[in-house]
Amino acid sequence: MKRSTIRKTFTMAAVTALALALSSTAKADNKGCSNATLRGSYAQTGTGVITAPPDQAGPFANVGTLIFDGNGGLTGTLVVSSNGSSSPATETGTYTVNSDCTGTYTVQIAPFGITSQAFFAIDTNGDELEIIVTDTGSVITCVAKKLYPGRAI
Repeated sequence: MKRSTIRKTFTMAAVTALALALSSTAKADNKGCSNATLRGSYAQTGTGVITAPPDQAGPFANVGTLIFDGNGGLTGTLVVSSNGSSSPATETGTYTVNSDCTGTYTVQIAPFGITSQAFFAIDTNGDELEIIVTDTGSVITCVAKKLYPGRAI
């Protein structure tokens, strides 16, 4: 009789511990993100290749800053190197963050008159972004890191 009671007690304790572990994991997974997750200045670097149109095809790189306003608006200042020729540029656009901490943005890039789209995943509690440009003819990935982690600017 005593063995049965010990076994039941042990089983109940194990099941309770498992249930508590699963519920805290579920709570962490449901944390979610929103446009407000991205707020502040980020340093950005990107590299890749432009494949089309043919007259623009070649290696690509950029370095600059992106500023997210926490409400779906963004601006940026950068230097772009395309096929060996460097130029300063600015970006102005909008972004949307999904609850799963992924999102998209669309920017107008001056002085080139280009509109560009990207998909991103938020990393490190909003302090870093992994980005891929989704424009046809582009194979470009970027990383953006918050300039002052842990605080909005």
